[in-house]
Amino acid sequence: MVDSLGVAVVGFGWMGRVHTQAYSRVLHHYPRLGLRPELVMVAEEVPGRAEEAAAQFGFASTTRNWRDVAADPRVRAVSVTAPNFLHREIGVAMAEAGKHLWIEKPVGLSAEDARAVADAAGKAGVHSAVGFNYRNAPAVEAARALIASGDIGTVTHVRIRLFSDYAAHPEGALTWRYEKERGGSGVLGDLASHGADLARYLLGDIASLTADTAIFVPERARPTGATAGHSRASGGELGPVENEDYVNCLLRFASGARGVLEACRVSVGEQNNYGFEVHGTQGAVFWDFRRMNELGVSRGTGYQDQPVSTVYVGPGDGEFGAFQPGAANAMGYDDLKVVEAHRFLRSIAEGTSYGATLADAVHSAVVLDAMARSAETGAWVSL
Repeated sequence: MVDSLGVAVVGFGWMGRVHTQAYSRVLHHYPRLGLRPELVMVAEEVPGRAEEAAAQFGFASTTRNWRDVAADPRVRAVSVTAPNFLHREIGVAMAEAGKHLWIEKPVGLSAEDARAVADAAGKAGVHSAVGFNYRNAPAVEAARALIASGDIGTVTHVRIRLFSDYAAHPEGALTWRYEKERGGSGVLGDLASHGADLARYLLGDIASLTADTAIFVPERARPTGATAGHSRASGGELGPVENEDYVNCLLRFASGARGVLEACRVSVGEQNNYGFEVHGTQGAVFWDFRRMNELGVSRGTGYQDQPVSTVYVGPGDGEFGAFQPGAANAMGYDDLKVVEAHRFLRSIAEGTSYGATLADAVHSAVVLDAMARSAETGAWVSL
């Protein structure tokens, strides 16, 4: 007997759609989960968007006011995929209403916001999941295991990169993403948050850092209507871009390893160029999101001129076996969110946390705040 769990989605842009599709698919890949998510309600303030979501995906109810979700006893778990400036208010309210919480990173505009949501969830005794989806890639989990096993020796240094062109066009609309009051940070919260999580997931705690940021597209046109994703606007009133397009950061880990984290949202010619290179005293491991199911691995005792082999992940790595029967069959981005949905729902079903949680969001947010302070002062910041 599979118990049903009423779920709701707050904010139905692209990420709200991805969460909904993950709920719809999760039992196809994890039939023994023990919980069946039922799409109870979708909340979206843009007129007509919630109704379109209900018609396509089968939500039982729609609303333009997210507070209706908190008050609905049918809803036991909520996905918060609204803009960053709403994360704290919505997240705290849902936790206080006793709803389990799957919330997108960066969980607000600061570490203070992330802590507020985490504290509310802790006091309410609800389970949480946070959208650090890149750690869910089976190749990333395989890399973490390889590093922990000592197969590449003692880790000496890492480079983490997150380059994209989604904001490169000068006609990109001046949405909430570019405003400090509503978006908070720019590429820090959007991309570097993933980098901070991957750094800690792979190598452990960061002890100190120094960072530099820059704005490369200083003005954008204000949109004249509702936007979704990264819309363009031309001919409108120009306004200032208030948060950073680019960050580079030097990291010192508690282990003694060193690192470089670099992220940019205006990199012409780069489409989702996300990845890492981890070097150790006896080898290295390389991952590129665009070749998500592969690892480059160098290990042995050759040291100089030691070759790198391409390793294809398979059913023995992470959650790969829930999606494909054999190595080198590709998984995709949306599959990572199905893994996330499964870990969230499994946490609820078993009463034990699986996957990235609000505690991880707080750790990432502390790193981001430290980067921002360092960029302002030019100094190293200890964590």
